[in-house]
Amino acid sequence: MKFVLKKTLLYLLLSLLTFVFIFPIILVLINSFKTRFVIQNSPFSLPDSTTFAGIENYVRGLEATDFLASLGRSLFITVFSVVLITVCCSMTAWFIGRVKGRLGNGLYLLFVFSMVVPFQMVMFTMSKVANVLGLDNPIGIVFIYLGFGAGLSVFMFCGAIRGLPRGVEEAAWVDGCSVVRMFFSIVLPLLKPTLVTVSILNAMWIWNDYLLPYLVMGSDYRTIPVAVQYLKGGYGSVDMGALMAVLIVAIIPVTVFYLFTQKFIIEGVAAGAVKG
Repeated sequence: MKFVLKKTLLYLLLSLLTFVFIFPIILVLINSFKTRFVIQNSPFSLPDSTTFAGIENYVRGLEATDFLASLGRSLFITVFSVVLITVCCSMTAWFIGRVKGRLGNGLYLLFVFSMVVPFQMVMFTMSKVANVLGLDNPIGIVFIYLGFGAGLSVFMFCGAIRGLPRGVEEAAWVDGCSVVRMFFSIVLPLLKPTLVTVSILNAMWIWNDYLLPYLVMGSDYRTIPVAVQYLKGGYGSVDMGALMAVLIVAIIPVTVFYLFTQKFIIEGVAAGAVKG
């Protein structure tokens, strides 16, 4: 009886927490179909025959933000940044995990230390260096994301690699397998759970990031988070209807991506933490 009661209370508590986390998204979705003036006066009311705006907010918001161009830039930056982070960081972690000595330990400590440094400490210097080196564009910012995402990614990959059996690699080496082929044919497939987890975490971070693209690329190459701010008019006025609509459209890709890959997160984190 006590077990059933505890299970019921836990279920109710988790249901309540789920509603708390989902409610803001539901509120944004509801307001995206209401006229702009009604949103400010009655943000919690449901749209009716007099307040329902249809898809007007979506059309106005997509046009005002040049959404398709911003979507293309966000996709380009996110996809290539994630690919570069996963490939480079997994290779680095494999080197650190297999090469014993001061070099490997020193590199590992440097990557871990980079996780502690706040972004605010380096953002102005970084933006200046990016401008001087010509990295203030969608291609250049991919390499900047590699630098900022390497700390956590290498840390997770190192934990997973330390749990991999050396015998498979040694057998491949005896059979004449090259280092590059050994990594991509043997090591990388064994890192699949951690690989997917690192990809998910970095994709969600890069897709939703506002400050780094704004500092590096400014208004010349707007990503979706940067484009949203241009719905703000003069004297602080904001087109709330268009803003809500664009936010809903912006979170759809990353939400779908997360739902299809969420089962790998716990498995990947456990592989990188328990065996590290």
